[in-house]
Amino acid sequence: LKLIGFIAAAALIDRIEPRRLVIGATLVMGLACGLAAMTARLELLVALRIVQGFSGGVLLVGGQAMLFLAYPRSRQPILQALFAMGSVVAPATIAPALQGWLIDSQSWTWIFFSVVPLALVAAGLLLIADGPMPERTAPRRFDWIGFALIAVTLFCATYVLSQGSRWDWFEEPRILWLTVIGIAALLTFLGQQLLARGEGLIDVTLFGSEDFCFAFIVSFVAGAALFGSAFLIPAFAVSVLAFTPTDAGQLLLPSGALFIGALLIAAYLLQVRRVPPVATVPFGILLITAAMWMLSGSTSDSGADDMMAAILLRGFGLGFLFLSITLIAFGHLDRRNRAAGIGLFNTGRQLGGLIGVAALQTLIDHGVVANGAVLGANLSAGQPAVVERLAATTAMLTAKGIDAAAAARAAAGLLGRAVTGQSTVIAFDTAFNAVALLFVIAAPLLVAIKIGLSRYAKARAARRREAKA
Repeated sequence: LKLIGFIAAAALIDRIEPRRLVIGATLVMGLACGLAAMTARLELLVALRIVQGFSGGVLLVGGQAMLFLAYPRSRQPILQALFAMGSVVAPATIAPALQGWLIDSQSWTWIFFSVVPLALVAAGLLLIADGPMPERTAPRRFDWIGFALIAVTLFCATYVLSQGSRWDWFEEPRILWLTVIGIAALLTFLGQQLLARGEGLIDVTLFGSEDFCFAFIVSFVAGAALFGSAFLIPAFAVSVLAFTPTDAGQLLLPSGALFIGALLIAAYLLQVRRVPPVATVPFGILLITAAMWMLSGSTSDSGADDMMAAILLRGFGLGFLFLSITLIAFGHLDRRNRAAGIGLFNTGRQLGGLIGVAALQTLIDHGVVANGAVLGANLSAGQPAVVERLAATTAMLTAKGIDAAAAARAAAGLLGRAVTGQSTVIAFDTAFNAVALLFVIAAPLLVAIKIGLSRYAKARAARRREAKA
């Protein structure tokens, strides 16, 4: 529903004054969270999560669109850096730490309760602030058919990507059928948008901008890096290092400070020093790649101190990457299609994140099984090292008062757990390497795409000049 909210937000902004829309979405979000904290009925919780997802998508697009409406382009770097602190940094670093602490010390309902005062304060500040007044134009006809088709597509994509690994993908008929339905809905939607001739749900004029096309493609890679690494690091800490939810959440917290610092440095370079936004993208990619490569050397004996340098480097790289692609995407869009561009860009980032997490989860699940088979095949009963390990463990357990037969069985069980643990470590290290390889492969492809888009834009401009002449 958040993805659907991203797509629908532009049409709502055409019909409702942006400040009122953001206030309404904020209050709806707060009310839904308050009700979710007070009920244990699953059906009502699902309905409230639907409301939260849709209002959250509208809120993000509406808030970012208001910044572009209220302030000139020259001040956008610092404003978008501040906006990213709330829309990207907080969910990726501060929220996991706060939620982990609430789960350990209170209960999960406090996660929802904590949203209510934030929503009330935010709505109050918006009510007393002067809102930007966009140029009022006749709203475009809402494409209900296109909206229904893209909603089906996004629902199927979200379910398949979030649940596919759990059900072993296409071994489960439900996953297979939803994939087929989602692909059919997407193809039908694309065909319907072409036949709509500019009157469809998606504003096709967005793709006339070379910068937006490039940033839209990069958003998938950036989303995979952000959400994928944010999934891997706490999951490794909890499943391998036996961290509590609080400790796992706090592991990402210091990287938030570096993330914010990189956003502010990038904003200074772009706004004061007039550095082109595309210049900081390679630097961000390089830092994230290095961070993931460093994390790929983690072991079961690693601690927070061992991982911290890589985690801080990751936060620093994400700050340079996200601000740059945001300004590349929206910097040259006009008021007429900017909200639609923001919605589409965030949809790409969210889908990239879903794809990245699904791929990494599948890689880990398959890796644990494959690594266990390889390691287990080398632990035959007659090997001296295995015999020595089992004998030492049995002797230790017997010394603690356990019966000899039971101690032997327990020793074999402990050896099996050690093999499983090592298999999991190797699987996570492979996943960290996969994120690094994503950028190694994606970087030259993105450069080629950027060059191709630039040449296409120049050729199209030349044809226009010839036609005018």
